[in-house]
Order: sequence, then structure tokens, then C-alpha cells
Amino acid sequence: MLEIKNLHASVEGKEILKGVNLTIHDGEIHALMGTNGAGKSTLSNVIVGNPKYEVTEGSIVFDGQDLLAMSPEERAHAGIFMSFQQPVEIPGVSMTNFMRAAVNAKYKAEGREPIKSTDFLKEMREKRKLVEIDQKLVSRSVNEGFSGGEKKRNEIFQMAMLQPTFCILDETDSGLDVDALRIVAEGFNKLRTEKTSAMVITHYQRLLDYIRPDVVHVLIDGRVIKTGGPELAQQIEDKGFEQWKTEL
Repeated sequence: MLEIKNLHASVEGKEILKGVNLTIHDGEIHALMGTNGAGKSTLSNVIVGNPKYEVTEGSIVFDGQDLLAMSPEERAHAGIFMSFQQPVEIPGVSMTNFMRAAVNAKYKAEGREPIKSTDFLKEMREKRKLVEIDQKLVSRSVNEGFSGGEKKRNEIFQMAMLQPTFCILDETDSGLDVDALRIVAEGFNKLRTEKTSAMVITHYQRLLDYIRPDVVHVLIDGRVIKTGGPELAQQIEDKGFEQWKTEL
């Protein structure tokens, strides 16, 4: 599904990624762990096409397509979704209108007619129940006045509506209490299919207790220096990242 080769990327003239190699197959969950400033969020922003980040070398292929040649909108329409570490507020735009516009943009890219109002509202009700999000929240402006947990839950709700094939969860556990974390993780797990893949970015083991990864990568100083199974996350929890810094 996603193949990254020798990826180098900079932001504001400073090189952050220094030769990342990573392959994620259909249906796989990969966890990306590392110290602050290691390049985890830079990698996710490069994948979704944030123009602030400049790719200076390397390639990313997604479902056989040259991802770096695609606009952010084309990447989203191709099935890439990112749950932000700090979801933004959009005052004056209701969640209902926002989601209908997003769904219709996806339909248009796929050559389909706009979704009917009755079908859209039915879909919203079903997905809202799936991620346990209150009707009052979807009637309000996007993320305006939402708690941290409500914003993260709202991101999973958006994911449920758009049905992407590759999801990036960028520190989704940040600022969540145990109950909110469980609800968000369970919502994501319910949406998984054999074709759905994900990259889960986190500092801690606790999220991975709910979203079990197939592969764990350690990213330090812009490079993947260690790859292993789920047990690697526990090793990080027990001993931290210092154990690998001698390998740089």
C-alpha cells in the first residue's frame, strides 16, 4: 500500500527526515515511536502533502501512484486520512455541513453523484453511534468549544464518514483520559477492514494496548533505526529510547 524509500525532507531550510525507509502493506497497523523532534509529525505531514515541508530526496508510492506528484486534495481522495495532534476549530461551519461537503467532494472525485440528504443523515446517525459522539456535537461548529477528547472523537467520526484506506493517527492519545482513549481507539478498531492500513504515532504504550500494531518502528534523528513487533513498544516503555542512540 505505502512504500517510502530514502525520504529526506526539510522545513524552513532545516533537514528533519534523513533517509526514511518504510513499507506498510494492506491491512497492517504500524506504530511510529520516537523522541520529540525525531521527525514523526514531519513524516505524517509529508505524506498528506503539507506545503510547509519540502521533500529534497526519495520517493513515496501509494497504491502504485507517485504520492509526491499528487496535491493534498488528490491524496485525500485517493484514501489518505490524517487525525491531527491538535484539531483546528472552524467557527461558523456546522459539523453537518462540513461533513456533507467533504463526502460530496470525495464522491465528485470518484465520478459519483452528490449524496442524497436522506442517505447522508442516515450515514451520519450510524457512524455517530459507532464512535459514541453526541448529536449535539455534530450540530455545532467544527470543534468549536469541544474538549480535547471530543475533538479527537470527532476526528474518528470524520474518518468513519470518509472511509479512507490509509489512516495516520498523529498522537491521538495526547491529552486524553483513559475513558476517552478507549472510546477513540475502539471507534478506530470498529472501522478497520482487511484493506485498511494505518500509521499510529505515539510516545506511549497505552494507546497500543487498544490499537494493537503489527509492526513498531523507532524513529530517532530523522531515521528509522529499529523495527520490530509489538514487543518493541513494551521495550521502549521499560527502557526508553536511550538504548538505541548509540546506533546513530
